[in-house]
Amino acid sequence: MTSATPSAATFQVSVLPSGRTFSVNADEAILPAAIRQGIGMPYGCKDGACGSCKCKKLEGDVFHGPHQSKALSEEEEAAGYILTCCGVPQTDVVLESRQVTDESAFPIKKMPSRVTALEKKSHDVMVIRLQLPANDTMRYHAGQYIEFILRDGARRSYSMANAPHLALPTAKTDDTPALGPSIELHIRHMPGGKFTDHVFTAMKEKEILRVEGPYGSFFLREESDKPMILLASGTGFAPIKAVIEHMQYKGITRPATLYWGGRRPLDLYLDDWVQAKLAEMPRLQYVPVVSNAMPDDNWTGRTGFVHKAVLEDFPDLSGYQVYACGAPIVVDSARADYTAAGKLPPEEFFADSFTTEADKHRD
Repeated sequence: MTSATPSAATFQVSVLPSGRTFSVNADEAILPAAIRQGIGMPYGCKDGACGSCKCKKLEGDVFHGPHQSKALSEEEEAAGYILTCCGVPQTDVVLESRQVTDESAFPIKKMPSRVTALEKKSHDVMVIRLQLPANDTMRYHAGQYIEFILRDGARRSYSMANAPHLALPTAKTDDTPALGPSIELHIRHMPGGKFTDHVFTAMKEKEILRVEGPYGSFFLREESDKPMILLASGTGFAPIKAVIEHMQYKGITRPATLYWGGRRPLDLYLDDWVQAKLAEMPRLQYVPVVSNAMPDDNWTGRTGFVHKAVLEDFPDLSGYQVYACGAPIVVDSARADYTAAGKLPPEEFFADSFTTEADKHRD
């Protein structure tokens, strides 16, 4: 449908089975309206590239803005599926989305942040710490992300790599001033990247950056007691690390197996951190997987594609939840392979696909 919508029109969006309802302004996509009103709908990139916000349209008409076919194919659109990040209602709409929750929508805030530490963990991964204002508190779920707002208005997204309880502000004492929340980010260098080139060549401690968040619907569903597969590729480990810290803090003892994949062993840049957690969390298991080991790596562990290693060990995922983060090809392949032939219920696959700027403009 391409007909113009009257500028004063607003439409109601109802989401089943939760029964939540919210309004969408004329020419506004469904997802930003939901975020603005505190409705916790699933999403990832917000740019029509990852498909995380895909859901079934039960009633109404929706016009789609630009998006990638891998996020929503013509066949899926014909079957009634939409992307809420770029779907603009033309009438009242009823959607089916089983991930809508009340608890997932924390207020989104825009604030300055100060770089307090930079530590290069591998040739292309930098761990940075940001201090947020002492008079402000940003609540977030382990697994969510923030966006840097660059000087030209461009945005870059990175997951918080520390659990919320490790980011709490500190109170003022006689000897020290009050400090705001401290968040950890894992940033991979993308050569030629507007932001990451700066991080790896010019960023210094005390630099001020503007951030906004929290964003994303990737977080642990604590109401479930199912065992979990935690799947990470590269810096997709960052939100998984936050989830593991949160599990330990909350005393969550559901069995969890972490599969972390990289091209070379050094890409598993916090392997020592994981090894330490294994000693503290007896129900956590770890399977590192390397896809392109060289002879001088002396690698004796698992090789191949990390998402395939999961199926080699767990051919039947029907009783599991999967939390997957990292490169789009890994997340997309895992979703397709795990849910094929009824192995994993699609609603038990939770993902954060790390789409780059190049990914967002590729089809």
